[in-house]
Amino acid sequence: MTEPRATPTIHRHPHGIFAVDAEYLYPGHAAAHLIVDSGRAAFVDVGTNDSVPYLIAALGELGLTPAAVDYVLLTHVHLDHAGGAGRLMRALPGARAVLHPRGAPHMLDPGKLIAGSKQVYGAERFERLYGELLPIPAERLEVAADGARVRLGGRTLELIHTPGHAMHHLCVVDAAHASIFTGDTFGISYRALDTPRGNFITPSTVPTQFDPVQHLASIDRLLGYRPESMYLMHFSRVTGVPRLAELLKAQIAELAAIARRHAAAPGRAAAIRADMLALWLALARREGSPLDDAALESALAGDLELNTQGLIAWLDRDTERKS
Repeated sequence: MTEPRATPTIHRHPHGIFAVDAEYLYPGHAAAHLIVDSGRAAFVDVGTNDSVPYLIAALGELGLTPAAVDYVLLTHVHLDHAGGAGRLMRALPGARAVLHPRGAPHMLDPGKLIAGSKQVYGAERFERLYGELLPIPAERLEVAADGARVRLGGRTLELIHTPGHAMHHLCVVDAAHASIFTGDTFGISYRALDTPRGNFITPSTVPTQFDPVQHLASIDRLLGYRPESMYLMHFSRVTGVPRLAELLKAQIAELAAIARRHAAAPGRAAAIRADMLALWLALARREGSPLDDAALESALAGDLELNTQGLIAWLDRDTERKS
């Protein structure tokens, strides 16, 4: 018996760019982007194994076949971005996966990635969210040096290394269309949190490699391209980039300060989470959010927990480095 065909939710953006809802956790949380040019296509991030049927169905909705996909560009190997890459590659006969040099080994052999993710999520939740991670064969995988370029149809995409959220993070620059696919480097911006001033954005400081100094430098590097649009995994296209960049950079600095302030507290996780929530509520009010505090906390609950874990991991690394 064949599986029923998935019905994809596709958001259409300018310049042959489409966001396919990865259906991770809930609709509108994670977007896999599809770039189409002259009949050729590339995915930027892919979601989980459960996302793959939606991505394949989206190709059909757009009049493409799996053979039209030349690249699967993975900004980093966190599982909401790359967990389904091995499964997707099996359905794309001519595609090559392209990753940061530090991320590539984890797609060749996902063992360490699985172990680390189970530490963060717990074994039961890991299995429910991600299932079996399939490796990508070495002959179908490319390592992208900083500044590497790939040709897709009539456009050139530049791949730049952007540490800070993760050491193995890269972003995809479509300079001809003033667009950058930022993974998690340019934060998260759920559409439910948009305000009368525009998009609302928060940083992602999840385990285990957050580094505020490198993160700020990476954001400045992105701004050097003068982009008009940023395409975030969570959730897709944002504009008004200079305003969002200032909002994002101020939060990264403040979250690092919050973490340091509570570094020696017995209940540091709860204290960090509480101060992070207070910061976000104050910023949302300043930006004119129509949501009440309970709705805002609910929308950001998962990020509060993971960001707190990431800040503590950073504190512990920083302490070890100085000792």
